[in-house]
Amino acid sequence: MAVWIQAQQLQGDALHQMQSLYGQHFPIEVRHYLSQWIEGQLWDAIDLENPQEEYKAKRLLEGLIQELQNKADHQVGEDGFLLKIKLGHYASQLKSTYDRCPLELVRCIKHILYTEQRLVREATNSNSPVGGMIDSMSQKYQQINQAFEELRLLTQDTENDLRKLQHNQEYFIIQYQESLRIQAQLTSLATLPPADRQLREPTLLSKRATVDAWLTREANTLQKYRLDLAEKHQKTLQLLRKQQNFILDDELIQWKRRQQLAGNGGPPEGGLDILQSWCEKLAETIWQNRQQIRKAEHLRQQLPLPGPIEELLNELNSTITDIISALVTSTFIIEKQPPQVLKTQTKFAATVRLLVGGKLNVHMNPPQVKATIISEQQAKALLKNENTRNDSSGEILNNNCVMEYHQTTGTLTAHFRNMSLKRIKRSDRRGAESVTEEKFTILFESQFSVGSNELVFQVKGRVPFLVPDKVLWPQLCEAINMKYKAEVQSNRGLSEENLVFLAQKAFSSSSNNPEDYRGMTMTWSQFNRESLPGRNFTFWQWFDGVMELTKKHLKPHWNDGAILGFVNKQQAQDMVMSKPNGTFLLRFSDSEIGGITIAWVAENPNKRMVWNLMPYTTKDFTIRSLADRISDLNHLLFLYADRPKDEVFSKYYTPPLSKAVDGYVKPQIKQVVPEKGDRGDYLDAASPCLAPLPFPVAVPCGNELHQSSGCYAPSDFN
Repeated sequence: MAVWIQAQQLQGDALHQMQSLYGQHFPIEVRHYLSQWIEGQLWDAIDLENPQEEYKAKRLLEGLIQELQNKADHQVGEDGFLLKIKLGHYASQLKSTYDRCPLELVRCIKHILYTEQRLVREATNSNSPVGGMIDSMSQKYQQINQAFEELRLLTQDTENDLRKLQHNQEYFIIQYQESLRIQAQLTSLATLPPADRQLREPTLLSKRATVDAWLTREANTLQKYRLDLAEKHQKTLQLLRKQQNFILDDELIQWKRRQQLAGNGGPPEGGLDILQSWCEKLAETIWQNRQQIRKAEHLRQQLPLPGPIEELLNELNSTITDIISALVTSTFIIEKQPPQVLKTQTKFAATVRLLVGGKLNVHMNPPQVKATIISEQQAKALLKNENTRNDSSGEILNNNCVMEYHQTTGTLTAHFRNMSLKRIKRSDRRGAESVTEEKFTILFESQFSVGSNELVFQVKGRVPFLVPDKVLWPQLCEAINMKYKAEVQSNRGLSEENLVFLAQKAFSSSSNNPEDYRGMTMTWSQFNRESLPGRNFTFWQWFDGVMELTKKHLKPHWNDGAILGFVNKQQAQDMVMSKPNGTFLLRFSDSEIGGITIAWVAENPNKRMVWNLMPYTTKDFTIRSLADRISDLNHLLFLYADRPKDEVFSKYYTPPLSKAVDGYVKPQIKQVVPEKGDRGDYLDAASPCLAPLPFPVAVPCGNELHQSSGCYAPSDFN
């Protein structure tokens, strides 16, 4: 549960303490209306004591202000008007307060979040997990930071041991040279007279024995120092690999997954700054240990001693190279993905980033990145390290870019701003496979030199998205709900009832029980290859049409809850039949892609009947809006279940036309639905126009009403 939800449940003194956190410096309304956004940001990733982190704080300030403005812009109605003004004022106030000192905003919000978290924890006696996202993030950051601190201490310890080893080895070499000098003196005694030799030889022999004994002991000591140092390096590398795996295989993979979902309408994947800071710490620690291992190898070569140290050092060197290789190749990422759908002769962009570029001095010799387009089969072959002979599946213009280092942000990126797909080579299609089903990927390649060309890495990105042949219905529901909210730009997603309706449509089922669909799977063929029963379009084509219509013309009404939408014809009839005459509802057409119809109950001379208007489409709403069409139809009185239609739709009505200008009267279009008696007589339910115009009218056919120019036609619309 989010912190803010729990903070609002505080009582007594705890509530007063929470309220006292807010004021002119940070209004409580901002915390309330942006609670989800605030708790989703990486405030802990910013070091308040480092002035160079100010650019990160600046980004968060700009994001906060933008979110406030977006929230203000989405306020409608009488009550929303006041809130719109208030939120806009807060946006200006925060910008004025923190624009020159954005780090203070971070300090303020961190204090607020930590205090709220503490108050909630105390209120629940620390018996349950508290703080939701913030608490788990804080725990995760603490775990990562503790590991980095342990690595720092281990690296410092081995650095000290290495200095000690070097000092002892240098002294050993001096003593060894002394032993050689004594031996030379003993050798030279052979040229002296026997008396002189007997006088000097005992002293030299004693001295040599002492030095040699010391050298033997010291050689054993040095060998132990070397083995101890190698063991410490093994421990450090073990922890390094664990830390790196956690960051790359968990955190970075999660970021990439969020990026994938964001492409399908999920929330933004979040910034890379915290990940880059972790990867840079890894790079620094890895490089320090690599230099230590190389120095230990140099000392071994300088003074070879018998023992297993050579093999151990070779193993350490191989391990550290593998670790740094994994870091460099894994942190070459696509920060901004190219579009999911590419068209030839159309410009598109992408951004590639190396998260460790600054720390490993890659930017000192800026690498060039090349982009090529390859097929799904070629991408899979690359993953298996199979030889693809540098094949491509098309030609991309402006596909080479040099990576640039940005001093202020510390990022090394390549911005492909003007790529264009010149041509594409497709494989032969199989069976019912559509041309749009063939998948391709943009492959970004480069070569990096690390450490004065000591190490050279070939890097490629990205792993192609894997598309399963079938998915469980709940997984699909999550995806289409995410897509729907993103496309419509609405916080109102698909309800469980909506999803049951979609399941009924997808599986041609009549069950109203959500549990009946939880174990069911949908194949790609069912989703967007096979037409729905009795229709000439697929499930996805129908749903996509609903999204497009809602996004372009119905968004405010969907947000207001005025559109039930996902209701079939029989359900609509049952719902309105029990309500007063003039009750109506809006539902998406079953029979037409991107259509919405009105079902209403009315008194016929013989009996009450439910009528269905021919579906409206985008073409209709470009002529006259839904609200105005509903306003025109006087027999529509109550929006299901019992809301007066003007109460719901009046704020969207087009204002009345102004008076005539220069003697001309401006014509006006109005919706007209003739009423049908038993023998087909019509009554015009709308006012006549001021000039001859093609009226959209409704013709009754059975219990169907069709918008037409007045002709009769059998109905096949639902």
